[in-house]
Amino acid sequence: MSPSVLVPRLRLLPARWLAWLVGWCLGAAVWGVAASAVAQTPTPSVQGAPAELVLGPSAPSVAVWPALRRYQGDTPLRDWTQASLLRDNFVPMPGTHATLGLQPEPVWLHLPLRVLPGAEGVWVLDIDYPPLNHVSLYLVRNDMVVAQDKMGSRVPRDERRQPARAPTTQLTLSEGQYDLWLQVQTSGAMVLPMTLSRPAVFYARTLDEQMLQGLLTGLALCLLCYSLAQWLSLRDSLFLKYGLLLSGSLAFSLHMFGVGRQYVWGAWPGVEVYASGVAALAAAAGSFLFIEHTLRGPDQARWWRLAMRGGAALCGAVALGYVLGLLPLRVVTALMSVLGVVPALMGLRGAFRRARAGDQVGLTLLLAWAVYGLGTAVMIGVIRGWMPVNFWTQHAFQFSATLDMLLFMRVLGLRTHAMAQAALQARHDLGVMASLAHTDPLTGLPNRRGLNAALAEVLPHASPGRLVALYALDLDGFKPVNDRFGHDVGDELLVAVAQRLRAHIRSSDLVARVGGDEFVLVAHGLPDERSAHELGLKLCDAFVSPFEVLGAPVRVGLTAGYALAPVDGHDAVDLLRRADAAMYAGKQAGKQRLVRAQPVPV
Repeated sequence: MSPSVLVPRLRLLPARWLAWLVGWCLGAAVWGVAASAVAQTPTPSVQGAPAELVLGPSAPSVAVWPALRRYQGDTPLRDWTQASLLRDNFVPMPGTHATLGLQPEPVWLHLPLRVLPGAEGVWVLDIDYPPLNHVSLYLVRNDMVVAQDKMGSRVPRDERRQPARAPTTQLTLSEGQYDLWLQVQTSGAMVLPMTLSRPAVFYARTLDEQMLQGLLTGLALCLLCYSLAQWLSLRDSLFLKYGLLLSGSLAFSLHMFGVGRQYVWGAWPGVEVYASGVAALAAAAGSFLFIEHTLRGPDQARWWRLAMRGGAALCGAVALGYVLGLLPLRVVTALMSVLGVVPALMGLRGAFRRARAGDQVGLTLLLAWAVYGLGTAVMIGVIRGWMPVNFWTQHAFQFSATLDMLLFMRVLGLRTHAMAQAALQARHDLGVMASLAHTDPLTGLPNRRGLNAALAEVLPHASPGRLVALYALDLDGFKPVNDRFGHDVGDELLVAVAQRLRAHIRSSDLVARVGGDEFVLVAHGLPDERSAHELGLKLCDAFVSPFEVLGAPVRVGLTAGYALAPVDGHDAVDLLRRADAAMYAGKQAGKQRLVRAQPVPV
């Protein structure tokens, strides 16, 4: 359903309902992120977990989580041999959520593994959560390490056996019992969606994920290029602020799903350390600036605008402090959890007020924030272990961020449309002003300025076979009517005269009012002088019938004098002077007649 359809329905909702809904989504995101930033205790373990993971020939892919166990003891573990001695302190994982929340210390995991006949060969262990920093793997059989590997986002590229997005390694397994020991360390959430799969299944699943990330990344890059091109073309800084917001969101997504490390900055491991924090802060800064610019108006208080710009500056200062090593990641994470949603919360009132007024921009912002809040809430649910890790919950925040950017692009589209409409309106107003400058306000005929413009256009094309006739017209008996009945009747009579004149000429000819009761008619393309004379007689005959003014008949006559171009010259001023002189000669000869201008002396 489009926003244009939702606007009428939105007006029917009580204001507090929609505000409560969007506020609840954003508030849930704030509370959830803040809770995740400080929480350390994982959810209780599920009883009845399987004692070991069994690999058989009929299952080409098996989820590891149900059989996985984590160390829960007071003695820190140094290596897998000590972990093996303390295996009784390993307990089942919490539920099926595939997450341990935030764990600042390394976590040891144990997977008892049994390979059935027919299941021998190569298996791929995949931990589909790219932000994990370090994963050390030890595959043990009969107290001997038969395979080991190092994985994770902080492991240098030349030390990784598999150049995959997420921690991945190949294991060659024979029939029998194994113990898989894992040490996992990360600065963020310890999400562990682990599977053991045959290579064909793993590569098919990886290809699907790579295709999805390629589509979403390509879409974001297209939006970014469009916004920058629009900024260069229109010089509207809102597009640049959207570009900052989109760049931060894109970089954060590249980090979270491993594409950045795999294709963009893999050769510079230092970038990986700061990528998520700086990207999130850049997105927050762009959000502050974008929302402030979008909702800017006379109804917004000055302190609000300063606070929004101050929020963007604070994001920049935090990012700089983080890169310079002045702020630890834990502090940056806590600040990001708040700064990420503050722009939406501060813009909620202004956006809702606009939406209630029928403004598409306000409604679009509310929809974008609702989507963002729900996506963030799902992400928090995954991090905290309240929601199971699956395709939809794992990608919920990425999908919501993409839809968020598309909705913000709609805001830019609405702004571009508004700018185009404003330009059209300005052009229309300019045309109206130009028309008023060339038009008589009473009769709607061109005035003297409009007449001069018309003469400048037609006189250069005058020729002996295409004559231009200029008629100077003056009403006979208009002053007595004006004095007797008043100016209102006189004005109505002038309007009626203008209408009658236009009714007796061609559509290509022009009638202008140049004085109180003085008119000028320009007829072009006449084949000969006789045609010009006949047109003048036709105009005089048109005034034989009385005019109906305010329900009463009023009689006025017409005296006309005319000159011809190029017979009498090409100069507009001279032709008008000659036609005017001929008209006055007709007045002196008894009025209500047509007089030809005196020929030009040779």
